[in-house]
Amino acid sequence: MDLRQLEYFVRVAELGSFTRAAAVLGVAQPALSRQVRLLEVELRQSLLLRNGRGATVTESGRILLEHGRGILHQIARAREDLAQAGRMPAGRVAVGLPPTIARVLTVPLTRAFRKQLPQARLTISEGLSASMVEGLAAGRLDVALLYNSAPVAELELKPLREEHLLLISKAGRQRAPSKSIRLADVAALPLIVPSRPNAIRMRIESTMAEIGCRPEIAFEIDGVAAILALVADGAGHAILPPFAVSTAARPELLSARRIVRPGITSRLDIATSGQRPATLTQQAMVALIQDVARAEFDARA
Repeated sequence: MDLRQLEYFVRVAELGSFTRAAAVLGVAQPALSRQVRLLEVELRQSLLLRNGRGATVTESGRILLEHGRGILHQIARAREDLAQAGRMPAGRVAVGLPPTIARVLTVPLTRAFRKQLPQARLTISEGLSASMVEGLAAGRLDVALLYNSAPVAELELKPLREEHLLLISKAGRQRAPSKSIRLADVAALPLIVPSRPNAIRMRIESTMAEIGCRPEIAFEIDGVAAILALVADGAGHAILPPFAVSTAARPELLSARRIVRPGITSRLDIATSGQRPATLTQQAMVALIQDVARAEFDARA
């Protein structure tokens, strides 16, 4: 497969137009069309549907677009690594963070990145674990923080932190304030949780199943800020990491209790692709995340 043809196809697919893609790539439109057609002939697949208003991807085109972005991403990384051999890490690194972690780490991580890797470029995106695993596999992400990820050959995992999840409630809701609550009692409460396959949601369900319980789901909400807002409004309770309350718009409206007998623990890992060698910049980024995350978590403990 010709890399130039692949790049041409990706640009046409992303822009939805041969005309716009030709302008961005700086090539003549007939030459661009011819190269994309040669790629279709080689693959024996129709990749684009041409029409008077532009071009849209077929199902085969959508699959190739997903792979093509990752391939071009890795080629760019390889060139950057070769160009920077023996020098300060440079190039671009893409990091994926869960929403709860992004609220805590984005600012200090960006600040440390500018100081320690001034010649590199950083992209941070929020996402759920399932989508970030896909991003690592496709090459859209270089590093991601994942909750409770199962060991697989496609991922390299470095343990970062294991923590006890807390029950988050509206402040003043319980009659006799206490610092802990039994898991069996938590199961009887209306809970506001993310939808499956959220890693923390799955951990809650599996731990409750071990004691013969199942959660009472009041609402499924995919967003920590929205979950905390609903808890503060009295719509239910949440089970989240310890630092979640500090990220709320009005933390004084919330209270947190430790879940016991048994507790619910959650593991946070630094994940990179197990199928591609890490560049110098990616290796430096992993070390930077370890230092910044541990400092921030310890400060909020």
